[in-house]
Amino acid sequence: MLVAHRRELLLDRLARDGRVVAKDVAEEFGLSEDTVRRDLRDLAAAGLCQRVYGGALPVSPAVVDYRARVDVEPQSKQLVAHRAVRLVAEGSTVILDGGTTTLAVARALPKSLDCTVITLSPAVAVALLEHRAEVILIGGRLSKHSAVTSGAAAAEALAGLSADLFLLGVTGVHPTAGLTTGDAEDAAMKRLQVGRAAETYVLASREKVGTASRFKVVDFEAVTAVIADPDAAASVADLRAAGVTVILAD
Repeated sequence: MLVAHRRELLLDRLARDGRVVAKDVAEEFGLSEDTVRRDLRDLAAAGLCQRVYGGALPVSPAVVDYRARVDVEPQSKQLVAHRAVRLVAEGSTVILDGGTTTLAVARALPKSLDCTVITLSPAVAVALLEHRAEVILIGGRLSKHSAVTSGAAAAEALAGLSADLFLLGVTGVHPTAGLTTGDAEDAAMKRLQVGRAAETYVLASREKVGTASRFKVVDFEAVTAVIADPDAAASVADLRAAGVTVILAD
């Protein structure tokens, strides 16, 4: 079997089943596992899949840099954001993660809502300039890829804060891979924020559901629920089958 044909079959299987198990594919196509693993490694290097132990998962299109993510599924992000805003109560304290979906949440918050917003995202802070909400912007080293602050200073500041709610942005939401993102330091900062909030809700626009990225943030057990676009129905069904609580945006 030609290399191009093998890899086309692997990508078709990934699109159809939402994962590729190297051992199973090798047996089905009469190939060695080493050959399948090598093909998956090359496909991952080309950004076409996310390698995991024993095989591969669909790669998230949300791992591109911040500026490029603005144009990825904007309507889906707005739909999820408007559902998430309903969780923010008067007088509450909410941590808003960085990213384009949480920016949509900030813009969707009622300007008259009296609450406190904690964020690592300068963009989120600026979007709330004309809102009544008190804004606490956590300082630190600015990641130009994710457009959020990070590092020791940011971690120390977060350690002294607590919130009622954390709205978490990730790049991958997969029933077996869990909640993932494309940057190791970003993943660590997200874990810190999960630990500072009474409840955590994941913002899952359509392009993120059923996909995975390189670095794990937390397991689903660490969050309250996933807010998802109903257009990702098949992947949402897989999440629910895995015991994940999913709230469909409406």
